[in-house]
Amino acid sequence: MAKYKPWLVCCFIFSGLICAVALVCLCIASLVDSGCSSSSSSSFKHAAVVADSQRCSEVGRNILQQGGSAVDGAIAALLCTSLVNPQSMGIGGGSIITIREKTGNVKVYNFRETVPQLFKRNLLDECPTKFALTTGSQWIGVPGELRGYEAVHQVYGKLPWAKLFEPTIRLAREGIPLPPYLGKFLHIPIIKQRVENSSLCEVFCNKNKSVLSEGDILKMPKLAETMETIAEQGAKAFYSGKIGLDLIQDIQAAGGTLTIEDLKLFKVLVKDAWRVPLGNSQLYIPPPPAGGALLAFILKLMKGFPLTSNPLDVNQKIQMYHHYIEAAKFANGQRGSIRDPAFNKKESADHLIDPAFINRIREMISSNRTQDNSYYNVKPSSDHIGTTHVSVLDEDGLAVSATSTINQIFGGTIYSSRTGIILNNELSDFCGRANTMRAGEQPPSSMTPVILETESGGILVIGGSGGSMITTAVALSMINHLWLGMNLKDAIAAPIVFVDAKNNVNFEPGFDKAVIQGLKALGHKVGDWHYFLNVVNAVEKENGCLVAVSDRRKMGMSAGY
Repeated sequence: MAKYKPWLVCCFIFSGLICAVALVCLCIASLVDSGCSSSSSSSFKHAAVVADSQRCSEVGRNILQQGGSAVDGAIAALLCTSLVNPQSMGIGGGSIITIREKTGNVKVYNFRETVPQLFKRNLLDECPTKFALTTGSQWIGVPGELRGYEAVHQVYGKLPWAKLFEPTIRLAREGIPLPPYLGKFLHIPIIKQRVENSSLCEVFCNKNKSVLSEGDILKMPKLAETMETIAEQGAKAFYSGKIGLDLIQDIQAAGGTLTIEDLKLFKVLVKDAWRVPLGNSQLYIPPPPAGGALLAFILKLMKGFPLTSNPLDVNQKIQMYHHYIEAAKFANGQRGSIRDPAFNKKESADHLIDPAFINRIREMISSNRTQDNSYYNVKPSSDHIGTTHVSVLDEDGLAVSATSTINQIFGGTIYSSRTGIILNNELSDFCGRANTMRAGEQPPSSMTPVILETESGGILVIGGSGGSMITTAVALSMINHLWLGMNLKDAIAAPIVFVDAKNNVNFEPGFDKAVIQGLKALGHKVGDWHYFLNVVNAVEKENGCLVAVSDRRKMGMSAGY
């Protein structure tokens, strides 16, 4: 009979416990992992890029997988967007980027366009008196896009500069099937006429001088050449080299006033983000002349009102949207506060995030009626459309919220045939929002790339496009998600209400008709806005999982791993 060995029994028991613990840990890890990599196309475990097209989200994702940072991914996705959605942005425009570092520090890089030295002195007299697309070289601001990419890449980039350009150079040279959203735009009558009767037809028309259609191939060989030179030589090729000289030659031939000195003088503004407490969360916004203060103003106003998550209670929904519309009307009355602080020392937007001012405005909002425009200090103004947004979170915790623009659809329809660059019409953003402009000044903006830190340690990277609709699109998406309990996808997809520059209330198709009737009964005047180009792109990290949503209004899709 074998001798009893108690130590051996202990070993067996101990080994069994180790195996059991390992099995439990494996199960937990499996559950967590399955939650982050579910069948949902918007759920990821490590990193995500959200652009307004699947192609450009994937370009950014691929850069991350090659070892790039969130900044690398954002730059690559934006360069791609200049080809896929060239009506919205490009290297002839400018951006505002909010970056949350791994330490939690949040910086804003502002490289929106500026007023050139020799701008037309009476330009604001040419501002349209009603909604219109402004055309012409006189509206071109000094492009800051590439100088800004260079600045953020020097600080946060991990891959070589040239690597970020490779995907777009290849696509621009070889060609891509006409992107569906771009194709849709090209066949809107006003846009079709705008393109066919301008230098843009060189790129976006077929041999019959008619705009491209589904099935056609879009190629931008000159843009590919330009990007190849910039990839090899850096941003200096644009700001002081041959590309810049060629660009200026084309602009001046079109009657514009930009000079090579304007390009050489362009500076990127780097500031700390404004930190705004929002309940137990912290909202980081870009300071003026960006529109972050208006977004924060609306959200903080709404935080003080009762909010309902009950979709069946129509009366509560009517009351909630009434409060929201009133907040948006007061925000319209404050648009004049959003100016370039370097040129407008006496005007400030600080009060828009001051709790005392917000409480006073909240007390002025009645629950059972609306008021005349004078009550909100609303002055005659105009609305704008355009822009794109990219949100990125990488494996190292770097977060990037980037909004970029050439302003209106195809900017001012000025195409540089020597460089393949579409120019902005950014100076039209002064229209209705300022009485003066000065050389070097940045125009006021609705752009609001923001980052939110939740009480639980989560991060929401969010921003939007759509010109004047950016504020309402982002605000309602955040209210839906943070306070009404909607998942991120549904929060962004929900139809919006847009209060235009004249305080008319406009409802996106699909908005609750019973709520519309209730709001009419409270005295709100319904407008006839047709251009619901509001698009919100966001990525959220919560409990180690990432959810990334690209607004389907622009046929976009996120990418990650």
